[in-house]
Amino acid sequence: MTSSTTTLNSGTAPSGLRSAGIRTAPADRMGHAGLLLLTALLVVGLLAPLAALLSHAFAPGQNGEGAGLARFIQYFQSPALLRSLWNSIWVSLLVTVFVVPLAFGFAYAITRSGIRGKGVLRSISLLPLLAPSLLSAISLIYWFGNQGVFKGTVQAFGFDSIYGAPGIVLAQCFATFPHALMIMVTALAVGDQRLYEAATALGASRTRQFLTVTLPAARYGVVSAALVVFTLVITDFGIPKVIGGNFNMLATDVFKLVIGQQDFQRGAVVALLLLLPAVITYLIDRQVQKKQTSVLTARAVVLQPTRHAATDRTCAVLAWGMAALMLAMFGMAIFASLVQFWPYQLGLTLSHYTSGLVDAGVDTAIFNSLTMAVSAAIAGPVVVFTGAYLLEKTKGMNAVRPVLRLLAMVPMAVPGLVLGLGYIFFFNAPGNPLNFLYQTMPLMVLCTVMHYYTTGHMTLVTALKAIDGEFEAVSASLKVPFYRTLFKVTLPMCLPALLEVSRYFFVAAMTTISAVVFLYSPDTRLGAVAILNLDEAGDMAAAAAMAVMIAAISCVMTVLYQVAGWWLTQKTQAWRKR
Repeated sequence: MTSSTTTLNSGTAPSGLRSAGIRTAPADRMGHAGLLLLTALLVVGLLAPLAALLSHAFAPGQNGEGAGLARFIQYFQSPALLRSLWNSIWVSLLVTVFVVPLAFGFAYAITRSGIRGKGVLRSISLLPLLAPSLLSAISLIYWFGNQGVFKGTVQAFGFDSIYGAPGIVLAQCFATFPHALMIMVTALAVGDQRLYEAATALGASRTRQFLTVTLPAARYGVVSAALVVFTLVITDFGIPKVIGGNFNMLATDVFKLVIGQQDFQRGAVVALLLLLPAVITYLIDRQVQKKQTSVLTARAVVLQPTRHAATDRTCAVLAWGMAALMLAMFGMAIFASLVQFWPYQLGLTLSHYTSGLVDAGVDTAIFNSLTMAVSAAIAGPVVVFTGAYLLEKTKGMNAVRPVLRLLAMVPMAVPGLVLGLGYIFFFNAPGNPLNFLYQTMPLMVLCTVMHYYTTGHMTLVTALKAIDGEFEAVSASLKVPFYRTLFKVTLPMCLPALLEVSRYFFVAAMTTISAVVFLYSPDTRLGAVAILNLDEAGDMAAAAAMAVMIAAISCVMTVLYQVAGWWLTQKTQAWRKR
């Protein structure tokens, strides 16, 4: 009896049942077809553009330059490359060390503690997602730059200026925090009340329960969040470009080579180096998955947060303190967008908004951004959830699954600029039958979904892993098709995570710059791209104003998502309250 129960809890049907064909053949074929279609989509939307870009790294050089491995060897002998590589690694590690514990503490506060204002805290934590990442760098310049409010504070901590590594680290912590938090909230949202009751009955303190129950159950989310933060930092070029000064990183090297020097071949060489984190991420993720167990079984009692004075005070100080810092960063951007001429004329004006909308023609661009964001918010969760579900909850096609898992991890390590260049080389090729998509809105939607695929994938995989495979095993033993279990059980249980992913795709599409900067036409120019053009023209105040406008739109949509989430919780998540 114990053996059979263990088998079901592991989520794997006994071999005898599998050989007897407990699932209908049509259902299996549907799952296999879905895996093949998703693989084809990732190949066309991700692998083929990268292959087209990287092929330029091995193509014969112009003016008799070396080709293939000779170009790689030459570049590896450059001290500048080694310096950029080391800078990228240690900065990414430092940001990860800061962000992951903070995100875990914040997520614990809003999922496991009894503090008040959790909805407000969750909304504030999304602020960094509401505007382009370079907004955090602009805010830091206004706070701590050469003409900043607290310009002397940086020197007091032993740094020459905010420009360079200090500014990059602080800005990246602000920009990557919500990405890690989304995974942490999913990992901590569901727990088994029985485990904590048993620990309390055995006399375990709250600290011991945290170390022996909470942390082990959330370790997959912790590792996933760390991988997400590391790869986001090492591949971002916007923040280092604005506040990095002379501090070079690999991503900015790609930007300088491609945009500044038009050297696509050397840019492809550096792009290949930036793909290495994807391989490392995949290997680590595979090892963690082998040891991951289900948090929510069919007999589980959903954990309900309880009040504890000391814990709640600590959580409140941490959560509201971090919220205050995020509001200060975002508030400075709003203030800077309203100031007449920083720091000499501090009177407030709306001229930066009118000049951006009217003179720069950003109004049409913002409408285009809305169109793309809504499309990505619908298509993204459908594609990502389908892939995550087929990988985690179906059987067969074992040769395809490792390839699909690797492809799902690759986008996080690919800078948007590199992916956009790959789209140019692949979709703009004369012999490509998909050439008609070039410079169209559907292609930009596809590029955006591919660019942000990994974070949504990790979030939904974390949610699916929290659901015991016993549900599918029992359904299969009753000869219920997997798609019926999907719509009746799995999908309703994953609705909160799906809504989070949809919101993530919306705000990401509203704020993305690098992934689509080469793909738009005059008719499809996006708001974030228009902001980049204003910043490059030296009109930082107008750029900040347009970024705040995009953030305001995203904020309104966030409120609508909150309302939709509350309604869905009332209609479909009653089981969580039992």
